[in-house]
Amino acid sequence: MNGSSRRSARSSQWFNRNSFSSLVIFVSFVVRHFPLDSPTPNVITPELKRRNSMRVFRLALVMFVFASSVVWAQARKPRTLDELAAYTGSDRQQILVEGAKAEGKVVWYTSLSGVYREMVDAFRRKYPFIEVDVFRGGSNDLTPRIINEAQAGRPVADALESTPGLLMALRDRGLFKPYFSPEAAKYPDEAKGKAEGGRVFWVTDREAYMGFGYNTRLIPPAEVPKSFQDLLKPELKGKMAVTTEGSTSRVIGTMLKYKGDEYMKRLRAQEVRLFKASSAGFLDLIAAGEVGGAPVVFQNQVIVKKERGAPVDWVALDVAVANAGGSALINNAPHPHAGLLFIDFVIGPDGQKLMEQFRYGVAWKEYSFKREYLERGMNSTQYEAAEDRWMQLTRSITKR
Repeated sequence: MNGSSRRSARSSQWFNRNSFSSLVIFVSFVVRHFPLDSPTPNVITPELKRRNSMRVFRLALVMFVFASSVVWAQARKPRTLDELAAYTGSDRQQILVEGAKAEGKVVWYTSLSGVYREMVDAFRRKYPFIEVDVFRGGSNDLTPRIINEAQAGRPVADALESTPGLLMALRDRGLFKPYFSPEAAKYPDEAKGKAEGGRVFWVTDREAYMGFGYNTRLIPPAEVPKSFQDLLKPELKGKMAVTTEGSTSRVIGTMLKYKGDEYMKRLRAQEVRLFKASSAGFLDLIAAGEVGGAPVVFQNQVIVKKERGAPVDWVALDVAVANAGGSALINNAPHPHAGLLFIDFVIGPDGQKLMEQFRYGVAWKEYSFKREYLERGMNSTQYEAAEDRWMQLTRSITKR
């Protein structure tokens, strides 16, 4: 007998024992409280016989309904990926753990940097019986990889953690399985990619906030901008720059949303420079004094840099643009129990504590600034078109 058959046999034995015991208790209760009419044991009239026959029939009917309900309840245990992903029973955690033990591993694709190794290690400490295969890459790596695996009918990943553009693109291609997680309850609506039936396509598990990062030796406190409008101050002319990173276009798009086209024309007159650099590399330029400040700097990176003694600081403007990452379950995941267990871990207390240790913001907490989720309400086609426009606007602002 293979492992699956043994598990099925044990489940069947458990059901038979428990169902039979429940039925015996139920019948004893009915017989005790609803006895058949027998006022004179030796005299059975036609009327008494008729009444007793009806009572026997009703008792048999109730017993049948009770037994059927027990069988139905047992049959509602999740047996398919759809049922497992949607399951809300109180024994969900037990079902996931037992299933993950049988699966033995989880495959995680992520664009998360830094903390992803610590996330894997922490998960393994909690669930040492589950191996974790992790592939880290940017959107340009993850998108074709997941699409090609799905088209070949051989999905590899179970869970994905990445940014909104990629999440929306894969959702719109039908490559995610909507899921339920009890950990999602504390998250606000804007931090969920909502699906039908109370399920989600993803939950935002980390946020990095973009605002004005600056060199404290080059920009004195009186010149530090507190709003988008303050970026037009004469004192900042020639001191600012942005990068070619996609995150820059999101900030430009936010400025356009809040301030309009005329503001963008005036911003161009501030002689904003354009650098081809990663967000971390760009902050190095600010710390070194090659750039005075920029409205496209991540708060978490500034905090770390500042703790190491660099002359940098950060302030939110009208809003802080949230660059978020979310956790999704891949459709036809090879290890769905382990995949759901891993997602629960990332969006739950353990994973969120790790995110904060690495200076990420968490979606369910309140901060001193207002957050902007620029992609909210868009589908992937709309988002891609908007990104193209924002990037063109970025180039036009920095063009000389």
